[in-house]
Amino acid sequence: MTALTTKPEAESVVENSLIRPRWEFPALAALLIGTAVAYLCNLTANGWANSFYAAAVQAGSVSWKAFFFGSSDAANAITVDKTPAALWPMELSARVFGFGSWSMLAPQVLLGVASVALLWATVRRYHGAAAGLLAGLALALTPVAALMFRFNNPDALLVFLMIAGAWAMLRATESGRWRWLVLCGLFMGFGFLAKQLQVLLVLPALVLVYLFAGPPKLGTRLLQLFAAGAVMVVGAGWWVLIAQLWPVDSRPYFGGSQNNSIIELTLGYNGLGRLSGDETGSVGPGGELPAGGNGMWGQTGITRLFDSAQGGQIAWLLPAALILTVVALVFYGRAPRTDLRRASVMLWGGWLLVTGLVFSFMKGIFHQYYTVALAPAVAALTAIGAVLLWQHRDRMTARICAAATMGVTTATAWVLISRTSDFVPWLRWVILVGGLGASFALLLPPAPKRSAFAALLAGTVALSGPAAYTVETIASVNAGSIPSAGPEIRGGRGMPGPGGEMPDGRGGMGGRDNAPVGSRVPAGGDPGNGSGRVGAPSGTAETAAPDGGAGGSAGPNGGADGGGFLGGASQVSDKVIALLTADADNYTWIAAATGSNSAATYQLATELPVMSLGGFNGSDPFPTLAQFERYVADGRIHYFIAGGGGGPGARDDGAISAWVAANFTAVQVDGVTVYDLTS
Repeated sequence: MTALTTKPEAESVVENSLIRPRWEFPALAALLIGTAVAYLCNLTANGWANSFYAAAVQAGSVSWKAFFFGSSDAANAITVDKTPAALWPMELSARVFGFGSWSMLAPQVLLGVASVALLWATVRRYHGAAAGLLAGLALALTPVAALMFRFNNPDALLVFLMIAGAWAMLRATESGRWRWLVLCGLFMGFGFLAKQLQVLLVLPALVLVYLFAGPPKLGTRLLQLFAAGAVMVVGAGWWVLIAQLWPVDSRPYFGGSQNNSIIELTLGYNGLGRLSGDETGSVGPGGELPAGGNGMWGQTGITRLFDSAQGGQIAWLLPAALILTVVALVFYGRAPRTDLRRASVMLWGGWLLVTGLVFSFMKGIFHQYYTVALAPAVAALTAIGAVLLWQHRDRMTARICAAATMGVTTATAWVLISRTSDFVPWLRWVILVGGLGASFALLLPPAPKRSAFAALLAGTVALSGPAAYTVETIASVNAGSIPSAGPEIRGGRGMPGPGGEMPDGRGGMGGRDNAPVGSRVPAGGDPGNGSGRVGAPSGTAETAAPDGGAGGSAGPNGGADGGGFLGGASQVSDKVIALLTADADNYTWIAAATGSNSAATYQLATELPVMSLGGFNGSDPFPTLAQFERYVADGRIHYFIAGGGGGPGARDDGAISAWVAANFTAVQVDGVTVYDLTS
C-alpha cells in the first residue's frame, strides 16, 4: 500500500488545522452541550454512588486535613486506599454548594465534557475537523465512559489527565519546545495523585513517540525526556513527601497499606500486586488458578476485554481501532520521521496496545470499569482511521479496508448485544442488516450521494450498540464499588467468586443472582438490597439512594448487623441516627464500625465522623486493640456498631469485637447491634 503523505504535506498539517469548516463550531457545540445534558440527566439517581468515596468527600468538605490526605472521616482516622487528588474537585464542589449527590457527581460530569473537548482538540489538530468530532462523539458514547464520568471513583480525573498528557506530548512533538514536555510531566505527575501507578500505562507511548518523532537531535530529545520525567516525579512527589514525612501521630493511617506507608501502598496493593496478584490486604486472591481456571477477577488472556464482564463496556470499537491503527501506519509509512499524523497514530496506538495488554494479563484486582482508560485511544484511532479511509475512498485498497473494518465491527456488535436477549432484541438484527449493507456499499466505487449514504450508515451502525448501552446506563441507578455500564448480563457483573463463573454462567459474588456488588436497576425501581435512607443526598428523596451492596438484607443496613458490603451504602433508620447523633459534639467519633463501607453507611446518614476499623476491606492493621482501647479510655468513641466488615480478606482476629463484647453491653436498635463504649 502506497504512502499517503509527502514532506510538504507533513509540514502543512498544523497550518491546515487553522482552516475551520463553517459547520464545525455548531457541531462541536452540539457535541459538548449534548454530552453535558446527557451525563447530567438522572444524575442524582446514583445517590452516593460508591459510598466509600462519598464518605471521604463528606469528610473533605468539612476538614482541610481530611481534604489533603483523602481521609475517610473528618476526624482523620484512616484514608481511602488511593492518593487523594480525584476527591478534590468533588470536595471543593461540596464546600461551595453543600454536600449532596449532585454537588459530588457534577464535577465528574464536567471532567467528562472536558475530556471529550480535549480529545476533539488533540485529534482535530493533526487529522482535521471531522476526525476530531468523531473521536469526541465516540468517547462520549462509550458505555464505560458514560458510567465513570457520572460516578465518584477516581477514574474521571485520571482519564482527563491522561488525555492532557497526550495533548501536551503531541504539542512537544510538533515544536520540540521544553515547555510542552514540562507540562506533560506535570499532567502525568498529577495523574499519579489521582490513581497512582495506573497513569504510567500511557507513559511508554508518550516517551517512544517523542523519542522517535521529536524535532530536536537525539541527544536533546533524551535530555528533554529526562527533564519531563523529573517534573513528573516532582508533580507527584511533593504530596508523597509531605504525607510520608508528616508525624504519624498527627495524620490518618494510610488505608490499603499494611505498614502505614504510602510508598508500600503505591508499590504493593495499588502497584505491582495488581500485576502479579500478590496483594497483601486485598479482598481475596486474584490471578489465574494453577489448573487454568478463572481466578477471583476472571480469566486472564488476550480475549479478556471481550468477555461477558468487559465486552459491553469497551469492546464495541476495539477491533476497528486495532485494524485502523495498522492501516494508518501503513498509509503513513513513507512519511518523514517527524510526521505529526503518524506520530499521533503511534501515540494512541501505543496507549491502546500497552494498556490493553496489561488489562488482559494482570492477575490482581481487575474491575470492568478500569477499561475506561482505553476509551480515549479507541475513540481517537477509530476516528482517525475512518476519516483517512474516507479521504482516500477512490483507492480500491482503502475501500476494501473500510468494508473489512465495518464487517468486523458488525460481528463484534452482534456478539456483544446478543448476550442480552431481553435488551432491545431487535437492535442486533438492525445492526446485522445495516452492517452488511454498509460493508457492501463501502466497496463500491465512490459517488457523491452513494458514498455519503455508506458513510452515514456505517457510522450509525458502529455507534448504535454503544449508544444503546450508554442510554441504558444513564437511565439506570449505578451504585457500589464495582459499577458496570449497560444492561445486566449473567456472568458479567461485579467480581466472580473464587473459581470464576458458575457452571450455569451465573457470576460469583458479583453476579445478579448473588446480590450484585455494583447494583444497576432502572431509575425509579428497587435500587437494591436494603435500599433506603443513607443520609438522603441533596436533591433526592430519602428512598432514592441506592444500596448496591452485597451485604444482603438480613438487617436494616444491608448486612446481618452492619453496613453495606463493598461500597454499597444501606439504609439507616431514624432511631439509629438519633442514637448516634445524640451528644455528638462530646466525641471525636460518634461510632466505630468494621470496614470503611460499613462506617460510610453511618457517616453518610449522620454526616459525622465514624471510625473505620480495618479500612476498605477491613483487613488493614488499624487500629490495633491497644490503640482502640486507648481511644475508648479517652472517651473519643461513643458507640461500637457490630457486624459490617469487608470482603473475603477482612481481618478475622476479632480482637476488638471480642474485647467490646466482653466489656460492654449490647443493645439492639432496629435490628442493629450497638455497644455504648462510655457506659
